[in-house]
Amino acid sequence: MTSGPLAGIRIIEVGVMLAGPYATMLLADLGAEVIKVEPPGGEISRQVSDSYFASLNRNKRSVCLDLRSAEGQARLAELVADSHALLVNMKPSAIKKLGLTYEKLRAHNSKIVCVALTGYGLDGGDDPAFDYVIQAATGVAAMTGDPDAPPTLPGYSAADNSTGLTAALGLLAKIVSGQGGQVEVCLRDVMLSQLNYRAAAYLNDGVAPKRHPFGAHSYYVPAQLFPTAAGHLALFITHDRFWRSFAAEAGLTGFATMAERAAARDDVLAVVTAALAGDTAVNWERRLKPLGIPAAAVRSLPEALEDTQEVVVDAGDFRLVASPIRIAGFDPEYRPAPAFEAVQSS
Repeated sequence: MTSGPLAGIRIIEVGVMLAGPYATMLLADLGAEVIKVEPPGGEISRQVSDSYFASLNRNKRSVCLDLRSAEGQARLAELVADSHALLVNMKPSAIKKLGLTYEKLRAHNSKIVCVALTGYGLDGGDDPAFDYVIQAATGVAAMTGDPDAPPTLPGYSAADNSTGLTAALGLLAKIVSGQGGQVEVCLRDVMLSQLNYRAAAYLNDGVAPKRHPFGAHSYYVPAQLFPTAAGHLALFITHDRFWRSFAAEAGLTGFATMAERAAARDDVLAVVTAALAGDTAVNWERRLKPLGIPAAAVRSLPEALEDTQEVVVDAGDFRLVASPIRIAGFDPEYRPAPAFEAVQSS
């Protein structure tokens, strides 16, 4: 294995559950040394399941420190003195109380980068900010689901994962700057940022998001899920070239331009739905993909993993999904998540 692109970078993680540990795991996969600081009793996600913990903490090592004690703070200071960054995700009052900010830690290392993941910012208060709460608060739930049904949520932790990715980016950007300092990333702001064109449509054009059946796109038609003879098909027609190819394969005519299709949404969806009913979702995928048309049969996660065995790796006793970052000349090593040592590290 070649040296990872982040070899030589040491990061301290005081992480809880998902967002923080996911951020540092991505960095560890790229060769950074990540030291996970766990409280007496272990990080709480160990209580969820062994596979849960493994999925967010591979390639790290662990130390047990009681940061509420003088001994724990002294050991943390030693780690900070020899590290590039510290990343923490806790409520703001806990972060400040435990001294996990640049203001407090700069005395031990003026170049330390301190990254705080919170719900609403370090000065935004301690209101609970779990993933689903943030999706509800930022409009994600309101714009998701069938228009005649209650609002709903994605089937995974979109806010936590997105915030972890953003935090990793902010951490690296500050390290590259060569200067220590405080970096803040909060779940609320990340989700609002990811609503980019939806937010811009409202802020500039006064257009509020509108739910369409089958998760249809607000601009492109047809771009949604469709029922077929067996299963559902995701069809995403944006460019007119895609439409011409699809129409020829499906035996359709008319609606040649994006503007025409958007203006006649209901009519377009009716003819497309009727055409797709003539074959199964899997067969439509086989027919449309060679034509360069964006389409996929709806699969379950087990089916998707069976179809993409190349992304599954072994990390100790656990099978996990590999890092999504591919770098030429570098093959990540996947080491198991650290076992918990109950005795405080000295």
